[in-house]
Amino acid sequence: MRIFVALDIDDIIRQRIARFMDGVREFAPDARWVRVESLHVTLKFIGEQASDKVEEIKKTLASVQGEPFELNFRGYGFFPNPKAARVFWLGIESGPALENLAKAVDEATFALGIPKEDHAFSPHLTLARGGSGAPRREKGDRPNGRFQRLQEKLAAISAPEFGTITAREFYLYESQLGQGGSRYTRLQGFPLKPD
Repeated sequence: MRIFVALDIDDIIRQRIARFMDGVREFAPDARWVRVESLHVTLKFIGEQASDKVEEIKKTLASVQGEPFELNFRGYGFFPNPKAARVFWLGIESGPALENLAKAVDEATFALGIPKEDHAFSPHLTLARGGSGAPRREKGDRPNGRFQRLQEKLAAISAPEFGTITAREFYLYESQLGQGGSRYTRLQGFPLKPD
């Protein structure tokens, strides 16, 4: 099964993001917009794993320590950069606790033979993809106009604010590819406990 580790977001934040997306979608009609119900904050993408390995991963994730922390959802950007944009994302501001949790998950899964992340943790919510959808620079990158009208419209408004949540738990999800995009199912939750 194809799995990843992530934080969920509150329904009130999800509704605010949905209204924002409804208001700007028309400015990038050729992009592939994500379904609002599938929004999550990825801590680590693990990929295909056998069922017995998934059980081992669950046990390992249960040992990951962390305290509840706040995440503020605001602003936006484009990966790999605005001129060669392939991904439109919404920003997440948080203290070191979010990055520390992602690092702890990465190290715990590495102990099971899962490769470590090869790039710095960059918390965001992907809203739309244009082109390959790869967030990092690729050989042969050139200007991509798919998000140009959207960028022009967004430049005329102040940075959107969606609110703040307190993360109290992280989850192991299964990702099932299908028509209309991926479907995500929570496999297990792991509470964040104060010391």
